[in-house]
Amino acid sequence: MPQTPAKPAPVPQHAPGPQSAPGKLDGTSARHSSGIGWSRTPRIVAGVAIALIALGGTSVAAVVADLRSQVEVSDVSGLVVGAAASAPKPKDPDDPFKDMPVNILVMGTDYRDAATIAIAGKDEGGGLRSDTTFLVHISADRTWIEVVSIPRDSMVSIPACKLPGGGTARARDLNMFNGAFGAVGNITGKGPEDLTYAAACTLSTVVENTGLPLPNHLVVKMDGVIGIVDALGGVQVCLPEPIEEDKRYGSLVLPAGPQTLNGYQSIQYVRARHGEGLGNGGDLDRIERQQGFINAALRQALAGETLANPAKMLPLAQAVLGSLSPDAALADAANLTGLAFSLRGIDKSRIVFRTVPNVPWPQDHNRVIWTDEADELWARLAADQPPADLTPLPPPAAVTPSPGTTDVVAPPATAPGGTDAGATDPAATDPAAGTPVAPAAPAVEPSLPPGTCV
Repeated sequence: MPQTPAKPAPVPQHAPGPQSAPGKLDGTSARHSSGIGWSRTPRIVAGVAIALIALGGTSVAAVVADLRSQVEVSDVSGLVVGAAASAPKPKDPDDPFKDMPVNILVMGTDYRDAATIAIAGKDEGGGLRSDTTFLVHISADRTWIEVVSIPRDSMVSIPACKLPGGGTARARDLNMFNGAFGAVGNITGKGPEDLTYAAACTLSTVVENTGLPLPNHLVVKMDGVIGIVDALGGVQVCLPEPIEEDKRYGSLVLPAGPQTLNGYQSIQYVRARHGEGLGNGGDLDRIERQQGFINAALRQALAGETLANPAKMLPLAQAVLGSLSPDAALADAANLTGLAFSLRGIDKSRIVFRTVPNVPWPQDHNRVIWTDEADELWARLAADQPPADLTPLPPPAAVTPSPGTTDVVAPPATAPGGTDAGATDPAATDPAAGTPVAPAAPAVEPSLPPGTCV
């Protein structure tokens, strides 16, 4: 149904369907066609970028400040339409992220130049490509992060988008989501401002279809990925079965079992779609595998204390920053310092991954449409509410009073969503004995994603 600019962020053509299962750093859940699209390799960059932002603390901020000259700022001022223009004002003008929920749209491009043709092959379609896009939501209380993948084959509305050099690309009532990055073929990638306009069109599209304000974004470049993974010392995956990519598409061959992938192998792993051990060849299977790879990369960084080791951190930060174009707020070292510091103690089990709930589009099963559960997801994130199955916050540590002092019982901590983390659930108390019993297990137990090492 056509949408007017005055209509507040409708979500086009939904279908009833099940909520996609979430994924966590300790376990994740979860198609591809011709046309405008982009590489899967930016997921590696973005995953490490999330780690840098969320887990690096002040050491990351110091490195970022030193390497600030490497960052190419993506300024979309005046180009994004919709709710982004009416985003909430920062509570502290000197710190735009302080005490605020943060939404960051991560986009990427594998536009082929001389440096990237050797990695991904010659670009036969021409122009800009983008289909690995996901939204990172950081809660205002900094106790959880949710990363939502947007399938490239989603059928959504694309608003009218401004074009480099003047002019406007017409709105599309229903189009593949990955068409937004090139304004449905109108942005070629040959001009110096093309990436900025492409990012703005994608931001406008997500704003229109979700209703979420998106003042912050990252554009991820394809080159630099090899350096990121190699700076980590490789990324370990555990394969349940051998992988042998169809030779018409690539040359990836991996045996079953634990593998440590170098940078080039990692690119092949997240790009591969056709062959043995790669699922049914669809984008959703690949998204699931890519989310698992990001989990593995994050755990690799944490387990090896990479982000706390300056000798390892410097080459990693150089590779990451050389692969990103953030908005001005994220590019500011002081802002990033505050955001990183506020996330220094986050529990990695409370960083969750999921895919926008979807079902096959009836008119073409190679495309998907979002279900009603997608509306619920966006509304929940807009209200900064955590998912129901999020790992609970641990209870506050008991304090042993000194001899001769009076015991003081501290009030229970308040958990996300306004509930007392330390409160006793009446349903979990034995009415006869009056003693707490173990709470019931969560209704949904997240499954491990493909390639996850237990």
